[in-house]
Parts: sequence; C-alpha cells; structure tokens
Amino acid sequence: MFKSTLLNFALPVVAVMGVIASANADEGQWQPHQLPQLKSELKRIGITIPAEKLADLSKHPMSAMVSLGGCSASFVSPDGLIVTNHHCAYGAVQRNSTPEHNYIVNGYLAKTRDAELPGGPSTLVYVTEKVENVTDRVLKGLSPNMSGKERHEQVQSRIKALIAECESANGAGDKAYRCSVPAFHRGLEYYRIKQLMVRDVRLVYAPADSVGNFGGDIDNYEFPRQAGDFSFLRAYVGKDGRPADPSPDNVPYHSKDFLVVSAEGLKNGDPILLAGYPGRTSRYKLPSEIRFARDVDYPAKAASITADLSVIAAATMGNPAYDVRYASVAKSLNNVLKKTQGLMDGFARTDIAAIKDKQDAEFRGWYKQHGKGGSLLSDLDTAIGNDMAGSQQEAAWAEATHSDLLKSARTLYRLSIERQKPDAQREAGYQERDLSFIKARLTRLEQSFVPSVDQARWTAALNRYAKIDAKNRPQGLDALLPKLDALPAMYKSTELADTSKRLAWIGKDPEAFRASHDPFIQLAVRLQDTGMALENHRKEVDGNLERVIPQYMEAVIAWKKSQGKPVYPDANSTLRVTYGTVAPYTPRDGITKGPFSTVEGILQKATNKEPFNAPANLLQAIREKRYGVFKDPVLGTVPVNFLSSADTTGGNSGSAVMNKRGELVGLNFDSTYESITKDWYFDPVITRAIHVDIRYMLWVMKEVDHADNLLKEMTIKYPKK
Repeated sequence: MFKSTLLNFALPVVAVMGVIASANADEGQWQPHQLPQLKSELKRIGITIPAEKLADLSKHPMSAMVSLGGCSASFVSPDGLIVTNHHCAYGAVQRNSTPEHNYIVNGYLAKTRDAELPGGPSTLVYVTEKVENVTDRVLKGLSPNMSGKERHEQVQSRIKALIAECESANGAGDKAYRCSVPAFHRGLEYYRIKQLMVRDVRLVYAPADSVGNFGGDIDNYEFPRQAGDFSFLRAYVGKDGRPADPSPDNVPYHSKDFLVVSAEGLKNGDPILLAGYPGRTSRYKLPSEIRFARDVDYPAKAASITADLSVIAAATMGNPAYDVRYASVAKSLNNVLKKTQGLMDGFARTDIAAIKDKQDAEFRGWYKQHGKGGSLLSDLDTAIGNDMAGSQQEAAWAEATHSDLLKSARTLYRLSIERQKPDAQREAGYQERDLSFIKARLTRLEQSFVPSVDQARWTAALNRYAKIDAKNRPQGLDALLPKLDALPAMYKSTELADTSKRLAWIGKDPEAFRASHDPFIQLAVRLQDTGMALENHRKEVDGNLERVIPQYMEAVIAWKKSQGKPVYPDANSTLRVTYGTVAPYTPRDGITKGPFSTVEGILQKATNKEPFNAPANLLQAIREKRYGVFKDPVLGTVPVNFLSSADTTGGNSGSAVMNKRGELVGLNFDSTYESITKDWYFDPVITRAIHVDIRYMLWVMKEVDHADNLLKEMTIKYPKK
C-alpha cells in the first residue's frame, strides 16, 4: 500500500471502510470488493443478496455484468444474449443502415440467429474476470528526485509491464484477454483488471428510433420522459469457446451466468441495485478546479460543440445518405452538449465551488493539526494551476486539428514512428496490442465520414481557433496550419478518404510518410514536433499531479474517516455497484416529479413529428389498453421510465437495475437535468437516475415488435395472477 512521505499516518482504503455504515445517503460508486463493508446500508434499504456474494466477480449477479467499452450491459440468457441501451447499440444500428434499409428509423429484429447483423470492429464485449491490487508494483521505489515527465513515464512503463504480463499469461499473441491498470483515488491505488474480450458481437434487436429515442434531445436529461432506450446484442466465440475474429462459423458465447428478468415490477420506495461501468466523476477535485470547469472549460466546450453541430446540420441538409453517416456523430455531440449545459446550469443554480470552499477550508484546518506539514498544499495548488493552463492549450490544439482525415493521418504517422521502437517502449495506444483498435477506428470512419462535411467542420474550427487568445495557443502552431483557401485542394488531392488506401499506410516506415505528397500526411509530419511538445508538457504536468495528489487523497481519506463519512474512489470506467430506492424528487417549489412515467405520456406527447413520432401500432396498443401482464396494479397502466436515488454517471448507460433479489427490473440510461452536477457534488435531495422499466421493454417486444423469439429465450418471472 502506498505510504505518504509527507504525512504521519498511512491508511489503506480498506481501513477506512468501517465508517461507511454511518452514511445516510445513497451516495457512492463502490468497487465490488468494498461491498461487505456496506452490509448495514444494504440491509437498511432492503437488499437481500449477501454482500459477500455481490463482492465476488465469479458469482451471480456480478458475473453477468459486462462492459461495451463506454457503455454497460448484462447477459440475459445462457447463449450470450446481451441487453443494453438503444443509444449504446446505435453505432451497430447505424453501421448496418442505408437510406434504403434505415434501421435507425425502422428498427431491426433478427427472428433467427442467422439474421443477426455484424456489430462492426468497434463493437466489443468485455467480461471482467479478475481484479487485483497492484499499487506496490506501480509505485514502490519511485525516486523522489525525478522530474514530472520522468516519473510519469516510469509509472507508465510499470503499468505496461503489468499489462503485458497479464495478457501473455495464456500464451504470446493471445487476443482473448484485455488487461488494464487504472488509477483509483487519483493515483493513490492501482488495480489490474483482466477482462475477456469478445470480438464478434452482433445486433439482434433494436426498436425504432421513435421508441428508443422518443423525445430526442428535447427530453434528454428531462423527466417525465418515455424513452424505450433498450437494444439487444449477442456475443459470439469460436467453436472452442474462446473469443475469435468475426466468422460465420462462430457460435454464441455461453455466459457463466445471466440475469433473470422480473416483470413483477417495483413501487415507490423499493430498493434497487445498479451495476455497471461509470465513466468519470470529479467528487474530490478542489475549488479551483471547479471554477476552471465552470468559468473556462465548460463554456468553451459548449460553444465549440454548438458551432460544430450547426456546421454538420448545414453540410448534411437535404442528403439522406449524409444524414445516416453523421447520425451517430451528431447524437453523441448533442448528448455531450446537453450534459455540459446542464453542468453549467447546475453550477449556476448551486454554488458548488462555495460548498467546496468550505470543505477545503475545513480540510486544511484539520490538516494543520493532523498532517506532517511540509509543502504538500502549496505543491498541490501549483500542480493544479499548471494542469489548467495546459488544458487550455490542448483545447486550442483540438480546435486547430478538428478534421477526421487529419486525425487519421496523425495516427498513422505516429504509429510508424512508435513501431521503430521495441514494443514495451512504445507509447500506450500504439503497441501491437492496440493495432486492431487502430484499424477499427480507421475502418469505422467510412460509416461516419463525408469529405465535404469534414472540410466544413475543419474550416469552422480553424476560424474558432483564430479567435483564441494567443497565449492559450500551442507555441509555433499557427505557422504550421494551412490557410483556409488551401483546404479545398487538400481534400481534392488526398487519398486518405479511401478506406483501403488509408489502411495501406499501416506498416510503412516514417521515411515513406516524409516522402509522401498527400497533403494530409504532409501536414501530419509538419505537426508532429509541436504535437509531441504538447504531449511531453502534459506528461510533466501529469507526473507532478501523480506525485502530489495521492498524498492529498490519503489525507482527505483520513479526514473523512474522522467525520464518519463514506470513502469511495471517483468513477474511472471500472466495474462499480451503487444502490438506492425508487424515489420522486422536487426540482422546484411546488413541483414533484416521478417516480414513474407511463405509456399515457406517449399519447400526450405524440405529434407525429420528430422527436415525438411514436409508431402507429404502439399508439394503437395504448389506445386499446392492451397492457396484459405488464399493467402496474397501482398505476393502472404500463410504466415506461422510473427514477431512483442511485449514484450514476456517464458510462452507466445500459447498467442493469436489479431488485432486492438481483433480478433485472430495468436499465439505467440517463439522469435528471438537476442531477448533472453530481459528477462534482452528490446532493441526495435532487440527485435522481432515470431507468427504463423492464415492463415497458417487454411490452414493446410483445405488443409492438413481436420479438417472441427473444421473450422465449430469456427467463422471465411474470406477476402472480
């Protein structure tokens, strides 16, 4: 365990867990191994699954949870059937769509296994099999005299060695497993995570966009809403049961465990468990970091995305093929924009920086009495200041290079340079283990790229870059960038827009790139030194952060322990469990929302125009009240979405929502608008997650899309008559 050299205490995270039982809010994104310390909390809300069972990744229900590399999901049959959000499977839906067969608009259902469609090279399933604490192997013996860059590179070298050891355990060249070593508590701890990586994943069923995305961007982060945000995928492996490249000879993956689906329903106050892979939270960041995000980073980000979306809309207008190609891009950007705007509004509504000011002052006062002193706090403030300054230059760089073709050229050239080194010395992301992912990204571009649209986006971004304060632009970059009137000729003469020619650059040496006449490759070569200078500065900044912030976090953990408050690491895309209850909330005086929305709300909102254009057969089923066993006895109708107090964030999309027995009762897919700032500060009064009720999913499958084959494949517990 990491020991601080500046503090007179050393508290392993597990040592502070005993105080968690005193927590009185459903806050925390817990590592599974922490759950036995939460027994009293789980019992308090009514969870009956033993905490020790929840902590065991080899046992149900945790063994049924999977990651899609950005979204969460779970197995719901022994034959590799996976349920996740509609927006998480959107890339696979888009990949198989054409203006003639638009599965985005019309939905898709494979009635047989043979009809299941390829998800594409970027659609992967990760099954977490092992998690081990490797903190000592990452941090032990690091010299205190190293520069930030030297320290960062030494840590990364150790991490790469740990990953190589893990991935080669079953033999060199084995691609069945993907390992990672993420940091926890901002670098205080490191865990090595071993995941089975399934590479053949197929689209089984996605409802029409007018079901899966009913309400669209208007209802995004809002409640009440009525989105059927669900889809089904299937994992396939070789006949030997091991992950294999996509092939018609592959067979469904036999998952060790799967979730039983419960159509018995929930009611207000019922307990829920939620398991998934939350992306990023910033609960332990300092007031200065909050103010930077609030006043600088988020406003600039929102303005840039808003402008980019306008360019995409104008450049694709009137062309259905272009609309299909950029549908996923625009959807993703709109989601980020709404979340960013929600964060800005949340910061304006609640002065989180002021709340953190108070907490920070209390901590610093406590630290003066209990810490060893030294320069920890001043070093911390300096490191964070350098981080914020570097972030502004990186944002400027992103605007200046905002072209998918240029990004491809830069990736290819960087790969050629890195491949001149021994594999262990290459930059993470450019090792042999990463080659298939690079190929997948370069191939995927053909589904989401049009030269004229890319040119329009880059032109607008270069105009935005020109307005950035010169002190926040990377040194020397301006002179390297093309003039706006040169862009049309660049797009006309490049060959990188052709997928086969783009991929053909993989494996060529740097000299071939430097001799190329392709304008995008020439620009990538010119930009390399400036890009590397920016990257090396980031390593120096990160190395200094990684030196001082773990010491700060160790002190914060001790301070929180002294107050009897819960301690859990920020989200970092690793498997976490949270809990809560079905609960309404009051966003403003006199207004109470939830906890359920119903199919009647679809009728009320339906306008026959996007985004409120529900399918005619769905509307007819509601009018005829064909609710069957999915009718809630209290509501008198079919519930669509519901709220809970569970602690979630981005990446939790598709997370299994389970009842007290560990049965699937819904899927997480969103948060309320007032909850968005929970990434920075958890307020139990207004923090609510939004879930698809499993009863609506099953009702749509039965009454609207007639997915009888999938209903038969799943194990479903229906209400007792």
